[in-house]
Amino acid sequence: RQRQMCIRDRPAPITEPPDRAEMQRRLDRVRTRMESAAVDAYVVHDPDNVFYLTNFANYVHERPFVLVVPIDGPLRFVAPQLEAAHVRVRSVGDIELIPFVEFPAPAGDTWADRVRDALAGAERVGVESSCPLQVADELPGTRVRVDVVDDARMIKTDYEIGRLAHASQLVGAAHAEVMGKVAPGDMMAVLAGDTTRDLTLRMLGDMPNANMLASSFGAVIQPPSISHDPHNFTDLFIAMEQGGPHVSVINSVVNGYGAEIERTFFLNTVPDEAHRPFEAMMEARRTAFDLTVPGATMSDVDQAVRDVLERHGYLDAILHRTGHSFGVTGHEAPFLAVSYDHEIRPGMLFSIEPGIYLDGIGGFRHSDTVLVTEDGNVSLTTAPDQLDDLILDR
Repeated sequence: RQRQMCIRDRPAPITEPPDRAEMQRRLDRVRTRMESAAVDAYVVHDPDNVFYLTNFANYVHERPFVLVVPIDGPLRFVAPQLEAAHVRVRSVGDIELIPFVEFPAPAGDTWADRVRDALAGAERVGVESSCPLQVADELPGTRVRVDVVDDARMIKTDYEIGRLAHASQLVGAAHAEVMGKVAPGDMMAVLAGDTTRDLTLRMLGDMPNANMLASSFGAVIQPPSISHDPHNFTDLFIAMEQGGPHVSVINSVVNGYGAEIERTFFLNTVPDEAHRPFEAMMEARRTAFDLTVPGATMSDVDQAVRDVLERHGYLDAILHRTGHSFGVTGHEAPFLAVSYDHEIRPGMLFSIEPGIYLDGIGGFRHSDTVLVTEDGNVSLTTAPDQLDDLILDR
């Protein structure tokens, strides 16, 4: 059963950058999985996986960044000479920088030449599923498709949990701020702009040297006319309305670590037709919290949530799974989804966000960033979730 969620249960926020020991812990996890896959080296192209192993984030244009993970020794980072100083400033850990001059470049001086240099002697080379063919086709040896970094990221280190707690604290504070002022007639663009600016300033107040290239702030409030369509953010000038359901969404990456909070709320009144789906959503939410515990299977959680919503007659109103994870992004594996038959383990995080979407009425969804603990779970984000507290008198 879900434990009572108290402040004392929540991990302390961390704002300091990772140290070499933290980066080594992550690398050790990856190498354990490399050994199981029997690969001599592993090639990382996904910028999120590069960040996870190096603390370096950058926009990737036509000049590729390729991280080679040997089975022992320092990481080998093939990067543009243009970015060499940037890599040295932001990266943490034992990393051998292997620059290439430019793209395009003469034969013998291309990024592909440097990647092959970094893989010298490797016979079986692991390659992540998201690696583009442009890179994969240049690799020597026998290529093995295996996602060892993505797998390692699923269970968080204590440091990561502290950083995720900090991100959750910031999105929660920004959400409280916008909920304190939203009123009928307010435009989405204004509310979103104020909230993202607030989040940026909060982050920089805590972390003056935060990497803006590893940060993104998303804030949206949907009025009932579009809240049945959960990703309809097309009209930034749409106005909030009397009644509801409105749905607030803050999904952000705070200097490299993601968190999310969402609430269904009403302005001044609750339409009669909104009571029943709101209560069904809340029952599904309680079920998800009760079942998202160590030893449970992720697919079983989602199926139990679907069963609740089907019992209330809303099976056709389900548009998405019960939850996704967070880490160095705001949206990643593992997933609370049918057919995703993985065990829930301590140190995993999930959004818990079962939703009901009714055209002509609106959307009903709360979401929190939830940490799985040794004996249950605890929400790292906090906001009122009961109907009486979500009728805002404006």
